[in-house]
Parts: sequence; C-alpha cells; structure tokens
Amino acid sequence: MDASTAVSETRLKGVGKFEFIAMMAMLMALNALAIDMMLPGLQQIGASLGVENENHRQYVISAYLLGFAFAQLAYGPLADRFGRRPPLLLGISIYVLAAGAAMFVPSFGALLAMRFVHGIGSAATRVISVSIIRDVFGGRRMAEVMSLVMMVFMIVPVIAPGVGQVVMIFGEWHLIFGFMAVMALLAGIWIWVRLPETLDPADKRPFTPMTILRGFGIVLSNRVALCYTLASSIVFGALFGFINSAQQIYVGIYDLGTMFPVVFAGVAMFMALSSFLNSRLVGRFGMRRLSHGALIGFMTVSFIWFTLSLMLGYLPFPLFLALFALAMFQFGLIGSNFNALAMEPLGHVAGTASSVLGFMGTACGGAIGALIGQSFDGTTTPLAIGYFTVSVVGLVFVLIAEKGRLFQPHNKPV
Repeated sequence: MDASTAVSETRLKGVGKFEFIAMMAMLMALNALAIDMMLPGLQQIGASLGVENENHRQYVISAYLLGFAFAQLAYGPLADRFGRRPPLLLGISIYVLAAGAAMFVPSFGALLAMRFVHGIGSAATRVISVSIIRDVFGGRRMAEVMSLVMMVFMIVPVIAPGVGQVVMIFGEWHLIFGFMAVMALLAGIWIWVRLPETLDPADKRPFTPMTILRGFGIVLSNRVALCYTLASSIVFGALFGFINSAQQIYVGIYDLGTMFPVVFAGVAMFMALSSFLNSRLVGRFGMRRLSHGALIGFMTVSFIWFTLSLMLGYLPFPLFLALFALAMFQFGLIGSNFNALAMEPLGHVAGTASSVLGFMGTACGGAIGALIGQSFDGTTTPLAIGYFTVSVVGLVFVLIAEKGRLFQPHNKPV
C-alpha cells in the first residue's frame, strides 16, 4: 500500500472506494438531474405558464445555471473554514426546499426565481464533491476517480429525460420537481450518515475577506490551473448550448417526438463510455496525452460538421447524429482530465480552488451555452459553429498552459 492510498483510507474512515465513488457521483448527478430531467417538460411548462417565445423556455435552464455559478464562490471558502460536511448539507437542504417550492409556483417569473435558488443549493454538490475528491486523491489517481464519477454523472442524461417523460405521464411538469426534491433528500441522508469529514485540520483557513481574497489570488495566479479551467469552461459551453436547444433540434427539426429521450440517452452513453475508457487508460498514458488528443479530435469532428452544415444547410438525421456523437465522445476524455490538471497544484486550498474554478466554468460555459442556444435558427448550423469555435479557443488556452508543448506527460513546476 503506497502512502497516498494509506492517506485515502484514513480520511475515508471505513467508506470503501466503491461507495465513495457512488456517493460523489450521486452528488454530481443531482446537478445533472436538475438540468436534464427538465428537457421533456419545457414545452409543457411554456404552455402552462404562458411563455409564447419558445427560445424563452430555455431560461428555465439559464436561471438555474446563474444561481449555480455565483453560489460556488461562497461554498469553497466555507468548506475550507468549516469543513466539507456542514456547507454540503446546507446546500442539499436548499436544493430540496427550492425544488419542492417550484411545484407550486403561479407564474413563469416565480419559477425562474425558484430555479435560481435551486442552482444556489446545487452549487454545493459540485464545489464540495470536487474538494472532497481532491482531499482524498491526487494526480492520475484523482483523474481516474473523477473519470468514474463523471461516467456515472453522464449516465444521468441517459435516464433523466426518460424519467421526466414518465413522470409527466402520471402528472404534469410539477411532479418533476417533486422527484428532484426526493432524490436530493435521499442523497443528503446518505451523506449525513456515511460521509466523514475529509478536510485535514491543518488546511483549514479563516473565513475572512482578506483570507478569501488571498485564496482567490493563489488560484488565479497559477497558470496551469487558470488556463485549464478556461479551456474546460469554454469547451463545455458547447455542451450547455446543446442542452439549451436539444428539444428544439430533436423534436423541432427532426420530429423525434417521444423518441427524443432515447436518442438523447444514446449520445450520453457515448460520453459515459469515454469517461470509463479514460479511467482505464489515464494511469498508462497520462492526463495530458489523452485530453490533448481528445481536444484535437473534438476540433476535427466539429470542423467537418461545421463545413457540411454550411454546404448542405439541412443535415440528414443519421449524418447529424454520427458527427454529434463522435464530438460528444471526446467530452469524457477532456472534462475529468482538465479538472484534475486544474486542481492538481491547488490541494492546499482545494475548497477555494474548486469554488473559483467551478464559478468560472459555470459562468463562462453557461454564458457561451446561452449564446449558442439563443442563436438557434431552425437548423443545426449555429450549434456546429459554436462547437468548432470553442474547440479552437480551448486549444489556445491549453497551449498557453503548456507553453506551446502538447502531449508532454509532466509539467515542470509552475
């Protein structure tokens, strides 16, 4: 048993690796559930609450992401001061209450307000789960665990739209929020009963404005952490753009109807498969080789898709699905590795680091996703343009992080 394994087992206090990964995946899944389960219900929500412009239905996603983004800035410093458990349980409680309240809103504005609060609660699950993983693991082992967590996280889009569709068979869209509240409550009980405190007492930081600003400065002044976060944020903006316009593409353009959740699930399975492959390969090939190759592959596929969209206008569904699935396959090789590379030099301020990096990722990715989503014009061309553009900009930031050298197994100290 190596030293890092011994430290991991000591901090987990009897929680096995399988249960730990499942627990972290459940926390991450609450966020995915809050986004993807809504997709089949957007049309019904719009009709029920008098939303005439179909692009405005996307605000149900955007309002959630706005609350999710800004709240992350608070949870990190709180987790570095009071430990991981108290702020995590607080966030889950807010999640449960906001989702429950959304069942009874009288207007679209009230729904957006509850979705904003919903995002505030959910932010704890993202920030603190990454902090906990970094407390326990580092380097390629963190990338391996993050890949397995992300694999489960990506399976949620496979089942969430289908679950949302089933829920609406037995009731209206309001019941979707009830389901979310129940799932979050169960996760909170599991965390409260089983998860030990993982923050090393020596790493506790005072919760004062100067200490918080100093922690932010440590994160933002690290070239590798900052550039990999920006690269990840920009690339994942494309994913948010697709989520915003998925219903309009699958149902509006390709008239899939009730098959929408099935096709959505199939693409998500490609992402989950690539995350699983990453967990098996990262120890052998390293985070940089896998993620850099995947980013170039993503850019290549997006360029082909973009070019064909300009030439043909309307892409036949099999061609669109093949190109889109190939592009999405790269996400599982990019996301977990970029996260691990960003967090690797910041273990001593893991909570604050996860907070800042998470905020940047969500705010930047959400803004790009909203821009792509609002550009929807009845074709897949805006999405293709968005995917190719973010891949090029993401590659620029990776080159800055690595001082122009791709595929190098290790960086010199920054």
